[in-house]
Parts: sequence; structure tokens; C-alpha cells
Amino acid sequence: MVFSSAIFLFAFLPLVYLLTHAVKSLRVRNLLLALASLVFYAFGQLQYLPLFLASVTVNYLAGRLLSGRMARSRAALAAAVALNLAVLIVFKYTDFMLQNLNAALGTGFPMTGIVLPIGISFFTFQGLSYVIDVYREPESGTRDYLKLLLYLSFFPQLIAGPIVKYHDISAQIDSRVLTPEESAAGIRRFIRGLAKKLLIADSVGYLADAAYATLSGTPDSRVMWLGAVCYTLQIYYDFSGYSDMAIGMGHMFGFTIRENFLFPYGASSLRDFWRRWHVSLSTWFREYLYIPLGGNRRGRARAALNRFAVFLCTGIWHGANWTFLFWGLAHGLLSSAEDWGLIPVKKLARSPWGRTLCRVYTLLCVTLLFAIFRADSLADGFRLIAALFSGSLTAEGSLLLARLLSPAALLWIALAALLAGNLVPKLRERVKLPEPLADALSLALLCLCILCLAKGGFHPFIYFQF
Repeated sequence: MVFSSAIFLFAFLPLVYLLTHAVKSLRVRNLLLALASLVFYAFGQLQYLPLFLASVTVNYLAGRLLSGRMARSRAALAAAVALNLAVLIVFKYTDFMLQNLNAALGTGFPMTGIVLPIGISFFTFQGLSYVIDVYREPESGTRDYLKLLLYLSFFPQLIAGPIVKYHDISAQIDSRVLTPEESAAGIRRFIRGLAKKLLIADSVGYLADAAYATLSGTPDSRVMWLGAVCYTLQIYYDFSGYSDMAIGMGHMFGFTIRENFLFPYGASSLRDFWRRWHVSLSTWFREYLYIPLGGNRRGRARAALNRFAVFLCTGIWHGANWTFLFWGLAHGLLSSAEDWGLIPVKKLARSPWGRTLCRVYTLLCVTLLFAIFRADSLADGFRLIAALFSGSLTAEGSLLLARLLSPAALLWIALAALLAGNLVPKLRERVKLPEPLADALSLALLCLCILCLAKGGFHPFIYFQF
């Protein structure tokens, strides 16, 4: 079940919302939300529901051990971390490791064909953060299984984040007030996220898919640029749209979930980009990997090495493909080059023209690296990069561009590029729309989304595969 499906929008979400708001007991509300979250997960992959519940149980028992007599036991922590990571590695990376082992050694190990459990990267990282935090502060754990179950299974952010830490939400599980104003704000935020996904991400995503499909032939430089730019827009609107929906639904049920995107395409460096892009993941790696490795406390060389470790793990986290590994390492290399002054973004940012140049440089790097991120293999990714700068023009490319770049497509590209910046929030700060008008605009957006759904077709969220 996905947020942009008819069964979720017109059956599951309204029913859960009405049921949870119909009862006054907070514990019953929590129970209803937890059960609804398990139904939500089982609807997509019933066979992996026992695996998910086992993950919750292991982290609960580990938390009890770490907050009890065995508090601050490194052995208990190591066992919990090892179990979490083992499950992630087995389900996500087994076939990748076997494939590369066969290629390197000429062996013939058969592929397992394991289907990746949805959301495993996200709920595993939340489980890890819980047991590590309880190890650090034993009193921060919980003896209430239902609380941890709700924390790990909460359906708005179960499948693709944002990654939430238990200490950020535990107080809200214990005490929260559901108000009509907060629900209305949450519904408006949910609709904005839905519009990002259905109206913008899917529209530019169609263009990106069509462009990438030509890579197997003789690629046209113009078509490849269209694909690279459209995919850069698609992944932002797809993922930030999901986060908006998750945050909006959180408000509908009385929870405040932290922002996951802070207008990353307005960044003036790659280090700035990672302060704005997938904030919950960057924060997770900073708190649970970068700082424990020493952070920047042991000199610039050690800080660069620690940063490489973080970006290596960031790439691996995204999936079992060398494209993700290269993408992460390239971001680590360029970020370190900025830190060492080899790419003088700090000096350039002192002047208006310099800041503009920094933004162009950042956006170009992000676009080129996302082009490799999107490719099926490193060879395809490098071939695409070569095609971008080859200047090759083909008759087939001209025909494809004429077919793809309709007035409607150009409008969506222009709208996506315009809204990717912080123009709308600035306008919202200066112009306060009356609430009835804001509700009317949200209703109009919802109607457009419903019309889009009625046209058919299924476009899963990009980050479901991670």
C-alpha cells in the first residue's frame, strides 16, 4: 500500500483517522495506530510481517537489557547492533555479494532471489538508534512494548522515513493533544506532498525514463541532459513529497516529525547540500558514525577519513549496486575537497557572483552524480556522463525531443525548477493567505491529484527500494 494509491487515500487513511479520533483513551489510540501500521505493512508484504515483528522484539529486549542490570553492557549492545545489521545485510546485499564473488573468482554460486522487505533500511536504522541511545542513557528506554512497536511501525514514516529517533517522539506517544487546527494543517501538508508526487515527480519522471531508455543505443547529448535534469527534479519531488505526506499525517495524529528537506537545490556547496538533503539520514550518520569515529576532533586528515567512511556507508545504505557506492564516495571526495580549500567555495561565497557560481557548481555536481545514481550500472553511468559532454546530435534524438517536450511537459519542468527553491516559503512568509483560501487551494490540488489517479498507471516511490 502506498500513499498515492486509491485504497490508501479513500479507505485506509480516512478509516484510521476517524477511529483514532473517535476514542479518548490515549493508550487505545496508540494501540489502534500500531495495529493499523501492521496492517499497512502486511498489505504490501504479508510474508515479511513476522520479520518486522521479530526486529521490534529484538530491539525491545535489547533495550530492556541495556536499561536494566546490564546497563551499558557493550556485549549486549554489540549483539543487538550485529543482529540488526545482519538482517539488513542478508536481505539487501546477499545477491550483490554473490554476484561480485562469482565475477571475481569465477565461481558459480546461484543467486538467492531474495525479495527486499519494504522499509527495511529505515526501520533497521530506527532500531539501531534506539538501542544505541539506551546504551548511552539507560533511562531513555521503555518497558512498554506497545510504545516501541508504535515508534518502529508508525505507518506514515515506516516505509521511507523520515528516520525518527525514539527520544524525539517518546513524549508525544505518552502525551499529545489532537486538535482540529493541527489536523487541518496536517491535511494541507499531506495534500502538498501528494501533489509533489503525482503532479510533478511523476510528470518529470516520465521524461527521465524516456531519456534513459535511449542509453542502450546511440545517445543524444540533448536527450541525456533532459534525462539527467528531469531525474534530479524527480527524485527531489518524489522523496520530499513522501516526507511532506509523512509529516502531514503525523500532525493529523498529533505527532510532530522533524523536517527532512530544507530546499537542498539552493545549497552553495556539497557540504551545505547534505545539511539540507535527507536531513534525518545525514543526522543519523553524524550522530551514530561520524562523531563516534572522532568527528573533526583529531585533525583535518582524520576528519576527512571519517567523512569518507560516512559517505561510503551512505552509498551502501542506498542499495546493492556499485552506482550507489560511487555516488557516496564521490560526494565524500568533493566534500573533503571543499573542506581542504581545494574547491574554494568559502572564498567564492563572500561575493554575490561567487555565491551564484557556488550554487551552479553544487547543482551541476548533484545532477551529474544523480545521473550515475539512476543508472543501472557504473558502465551505463559513465556512458551517460560521456554522452552529456559529447555534443552528439542524432536524428532519433531530435524526434524524441519533439515528442517529449510538449507545452505541458515544458510547463511541468519550469514549474518543478521554480518550486525547487525557497520561493514559495518566502511568499508564504510575506503573504498570509486566509485559512478558507488556503483550504480552497488545497482542495483544488487534491482534485487535480484525484484526476491524475483516475488516469491510471502506477509509479512507486523511488525510496521504497532502499
